[in-house]
Amino acid sequence: MGSRLTEEQADFVSAVRDFAKRECGTREQRDALTEGGRTAHSPELYGRLAELGWLGVCLPEEYGGAGGGLADACLFLEETSYGMVPCGGFVTTVIAAKAYEGFGTERQRSEVLGGAVRGDVLAIAMSEPGAGSDVGALRCRARRERDGTWVIDGQKTWISNAHCARSILLVARTGEDKHGGLTMFHLPTDTPGMEIRGIETMAGREVNDVFLSGVRLPADAVVGQVDNGWRQLMAGLNHERLFLAANMLGLARRAFDDAVSYVRSREQFGRPVGSFQALRHRIADLATEIECTRLLVREVALDCDAHPDQLFPREASMAKLKATEVAKRTALEGMQMMGGYGYTTEFDMERHLRAAVVSTVYGGTSEIQRDVIGKTYGL
Repeated sequence: MGSRLTEEQADFVSAVRDFAKRECGTREQRDALTEGGRTAHSPELYGRLAELGWLGVCLPEEYGGAGGGLADACLFLEETSYGMVPCGGFVTTVIAAKAYEGFGTERQRSEVLGGAVRGDVLAIAMSEPGAGSDVGALRCRARRERDGTWVIDGQKTWISNAHCARSILLVARTGEDKHGGLTMFHLPTDTPGMEIRGIETMAGREVNDVFLSGVRLPADAVVGQVDNGWRQLMAGLNHERLFLAANMLGLARRAFDDAVSYVRSREQFGRPVGSFQALRHRIADLATEIECTRLLVREVALDCDAHPDQLFPREASMAKLKATEVAKRTALEGMQMMGGYGYTTEFDMERHLRAAVVSTVYGGTSEIQRDVIGKTYGL
């Protein structure tokens, strides 16, 4: 794709930008929508995005979606992130929705995908206190009863958006094989026996502990095939890593533009600080890194759309690694260039930093992404 968008995509990007400026273009608007920056998701604003039909950007038309591809979803994520639109629930929703699209029953797809288009938030529950990067080590167990129903016991942690989700795509152990004994389940958040408890972080309320005690699910709650959850998870890695990359690309662009705006206007020693070579070179390096990231993310998205049944472990991991590391670096450099003002809550740079630093951890750490890339070269 490079910098070339179709006419339809260009119009879509323009519409999202206009929405962002109108609905949350000022600090006062964003604070009102996010409890002063403590939350990343505004149900009120999310509902307006649903009314515009944008939440189904890459979901099938038969369920109310727009029928677009991953490239279109990446454009939406990049622009909403750049515009600081508080729709944090969209990332986990679209990742989970693609899993239901690929492996769910017709009833599940109709309920979940249709709901996502209308504004329902979805969450994914994989990580546990003892299972993070090593997903195969999870211990949350689903036991099948004689009547075919399932009983689930265990704990999940770091579950993004569980507190505002309509349902959770739960990964639980159903067999003893490390990777061959995992199964996906459709878990409505109002199911008895489940408790969602928020975890306070430096970015506010985003993640949660989920406790499951004797949770009962019907036989048809399985998403895909029993004991096939690992393969289903691997099939969705293109989606997860690309969407996270696009989200952080938008944040990197926003942090960069905020820094440039500041160094143009801030004067020391009789001239704008941006005119000093030390800062000019920093700006040049960051601009180059962001442009490289943009080209990478968009090219990988196009490749995935062109070959929907093919895995791109190297390319998707490269996109996630590059975008998150660049976002973190841009926010850190932006804070440094802004001096003390970058550290204050008066400006947005400290928010950019808080959002960026964790991006190299969730969805597969940078170390895991490098390991995946290295293995594709036979190392």
